[in-house]
Amino acid sequence: MYFTSLPDHTAPGFDETAHFSQFKKHNIVFNAESSNSYCDDHAGCLSIKTILQGEEWYGIDHRRLAVRPGQYLVLNDDQHYSCRIHEGEKVKCLSVFFQKDFAAAVFHDLLYSTEQQLDQPHTNNGILPEFFQTLNPLTSSLQSHLHQLVATLEKQNNNEFPTDELLIFLLGHLITAHRTDLKKKASINAIKASTRHELYKRVCMARDLLHSSYYEQLDLHKIGACSHLSVPQLVKQFRAAFGCTPHQYLIRIRLEHAASLLKQSSLPVQDISMDTGFESVSAFCRAFKSAYGLQPLLYRITSS
Repeated sequence: MYFTSLPDHTAPGFDETAHFSQFKKHNIVFNAESSNSYCDDHAGCLSIKTILQGEEWYGIDHRRLAVRPGQYLVLNDDQHYSCRIHEGEKVKCLSVFFQKDFAAAVFHDLLYSTEQQLDQPHTNNGILPEFFQTLNPLTSSLQSHLHQLVATLEKQNNNEFPTDELLIFLLGHLITAHRTDLKKKASINAIKASTRHELYKRVCMARDLLHSSYYEQLDLHKIGACSHLSVPQLVKQFRAAFGCTPHQYLIRIRLEHAASLLKQSSLPVQDISMDTGFESVSAFCRAFKSAYGLQPLLYRITSS
């Protein structure tokens, strides 16, 4: 099913039960634009959340994170969450919801050998992998498949045949990303597999905070508290998983946003430095030149 507008949960007569029951029966794609939308609590199916313009905030397990262009968020089947697009902000969102039996059948084929599938072609326990519910970079390959999906839906008018083919490729992307997460998890310094799993979830929470609130004045104590890690554990395990310290990662995020603003806006350098969380213009200019080899204004000129 394909929708080009988000549901208004406050509309008179809106039937939440009927609306959410569709997610158990069909694969669903939302490709919509909104300037004010929210859902306070929803237990959805496995889904991919992306944003083409603006930002959308999600609440998951007592934490908040923002999805912005160039990122995607995976939410597991039956995960309770809230979502909100703040009033006045023009946001373009693209979300894909996978019907449970469809996803389980695809994952069965992706995760079992050809010999196992030939021996038991119709065996499917209906169990879905548990993905790390964290922000991921939107790769060019995944972005291309999402664009193909939207183009197909626009032309085929809910024809499930070509749509399902593309959804299979999207689920393959999730498995690829999950395997990458598992490799990073293996870098965590812990003896027990269960401990490594939990520590990786927590450093992902720290990384999500850096992405979502990069413009705030964050410190190690706040990051550690939000990710339920002591400061020494935070620094140690974050570096093991992602190859740099939280501070280095935060500076990288801020500079990436600054570079985007320099190319796409006419904001003064002083405003950009403040909007991206730097304490001063001079600190911003030093960091930017160190990373990009040019002063911000020269970078803007050469990028135009």
